[in-house]
Amino acid sequence: MTKSEQSWSDMTWLNEPEDWSIDSAGVLHATSGDKTDFWQRTHYGFERDDGHALLQKRSDDFSAVLTFEGDYETLYDQAGLMARSGPTAWVKFGVELTDGVTHLSVVVTDGFSDGSAQPVRLDGPVTLRMTRLGNVLLMQHRVNDAWQMARLAPLPDAATRVSVGPYLCSPQRSGFQARFLDWSLTDPQVKELHE
Repeated sequence: MTKSEQSWSDMTWLNEPEDWSIDSAGVLHATSGDKTDFWQRTHYGFERDDGHALLQKRSDDFSAVLTFEGDYETLYDQAGLMARSGPTAWVKFGVELTDGVTHLSVVVTDGFSDGSAQPVRLDGPVTLRMTRLGNVLLMQHRVNDAWQMARLAPLPDAATRVSVGPYLCSPQRSGFQARFLDWSLTDPQVKELHE
């Protein structure tokens, strides 16, 4: 059993997709259900909590690191990392297709969702790191061999215990495919904003 395969076995699905598997290399393959999403109220008015997330509980500070890729084809196809304390208190950090371009995206939800995005060119898998330091989350992405900050955000609802792990959803369709290549959840790997 590979390191990632063992890690996946310690986790629990929120909204388990109908189609998912772990291959012999420990890669988690998942396909989204129809019109799945995580979003609360802002601009669109709807409350959606039916995206797919494979989560592990953590009550102290941590660094979650995820390497993944997806077949981004339709508006809002997305995958990445989620930290969650409930249906209206969570953060998702990933890659999302918007206006035909892949974007590095962060949504912080504390009753209402906000969204920020910056275009990102994909030349292969993406590696993200989400670090909890007390009541904040530091979100970074790896560029070459260096970590760059994407966002620093308050932890919604100042929750003590959160669940963290990979997520995927496809608000406009079914059948978005993502592959989660590597995953780790450890004590914080960084304690300062700038290394």
